[in-house]
Amino acid sequence: MATRLFGTDGLRGQVNIYPMVPDMALRLGLAAGTFFRNGNKRHRVVIGKDTRLSGYVFEMALTSGLCAAGMDVFLVGPLPTPAVAFLTRNMRADLGVVISASHNPFHDNGIKFFDKEGFKLPDSQEDAITEMVLNLDHKWDYPEPERVGRAFKIDDAPGRYIVYLKNSFPSHLTLDGMKVVLDCANGANYRVAPLALEELGADVVKIATSPDGVNINHHCGSLYPELASRRVLETGADIGLALDGDADRLIVVDEKGTVLDGDQIMAICAMDMMEKGRLPGNQLVATVMSNMALEVFMKDRGGSLLRTAVGDRHVVEAMRRTGATMGGEQSGHLVFMEYGTTGDGLLAALQLLKIMREKDKPLSELAGLLTPFPQQLLNVHVQRKIPFEECPEIGIAVEKAEKELAGRGRVLLRYSGTESVARVMVEGEDDTLVSRLAADLAETVQQSLR
Repeated sequence: MATRLFGTDGLRGQVNIYPMVPDMALRLGLAAGTFFRNGNKRHRVVIGKDTRLSGYVFEMALTSGLCAAGMDVFLVGPLPTPAVAFLTRNMRADLGVVISASHNPFHDNGIKFFDKEGFKLPDSQEDAITEMVLNLDHKWDYPEPERVGRAFKIDDAPGRYIVYLKNSFPSHLTLDGMKVVLDCANGANYRVAPLALEELGADVVKIATSPDGVNINHHCGSLYPELASRRVLETGADIGLALDGDADRLIVVDEKGTVLDGDQIMAICAMDMMEKGRLPGNQLVATVMSNMALEVFMKDRGGSLLRTAVGDRHVVEAMRRTGATMGGEQSGHLVFMEYGTTGDGLLAALQLLKIMREKDKPLSELAGLLTPFPQQLLNVHVQRKIPFEECPEIGIAVEKAEKELAGRGRVLLRYSGTESVARVMVEGEDDTLVSRLAADLAETVQQSLR
């Protein structure tokens, strides 16, 4: 199908500008409800959202469409994306829906779906739903009036998710005596994350836990880890945790204020799992964006790194295909398949805290396992997205950069799946060279894609 509504992480865009408009959400509800309706049994769908003001708009529109299609809708309110994936499985629902634009500003929003097992939908199912939505002449297969769905609010959803999270943490361990700085980005985990950590015994220093509908991700959260870093140093905390708006990613700060990305967290957790024989084939799954140092790290320890396209859905697909139990992204999406089906920032934090407790070592010492190669990632706003290989000047610039790196680094160009942005990444051993090459490439890309 030529037209796709869904990007790497669902449908996303600016609120009240196509496609993020109420009538689109209504049709999405109708289409998804129709697609997943099977037989005459009652069908269930779980809907969660983050704290954006526009969440009310799309929650109601989706609910109307889904109920009209014969689905019973269970509204869980503001909860992390991974919580909705968990509740979809836990409540034996046919479908899960998350209304969120993740790390984007408040004026954006998005819609993504999970199947009954808590996994994001494959392209084929998204395309089938898209075809119904975009075909304005589509004849909806409405159920009989008595088969129209109902909507319910599930008040105890946060408690169910907290119990699930705590079950991933060894019962003989606590966080007593540990001070944790927690930045919730004024997003979906503003209630659950502090409670879960406090119930395990941590002294929690809260940042950005007062959402007002428009302050989500505003100079806080995983895109601004320097905020958590400063607070760690000010309070003498053992660790800082920075989540994003829908809490499916995590960036960490050690007790010295040093920021650790997803690659460094994966190295710590993978090493622990290899030592315990819990990483099948000693294989870790990551994307093309992960630092070369992670690949070298795994190889030096008898393991391997399987790379995928960017996007946690691609990581999860590769994990399911190969039987891998851990994977993630440099950006902080971390998947522990033993416990969950998608990236979960707080669950990942608990796995890291567990290792700190078991080894009785500060995070800075554990993080010494991996020293990333110098890497520069620049975001270039573009007017058009055309294949890079169709731009001769970009090809010449890439060839020139690779020649200067002389096989001791790499260049990667890709488009964002959710924004009008080209991402330029250069990696190598010399920081000065890497910075210069990245800046030169970014300028070429910007000039070529005006």
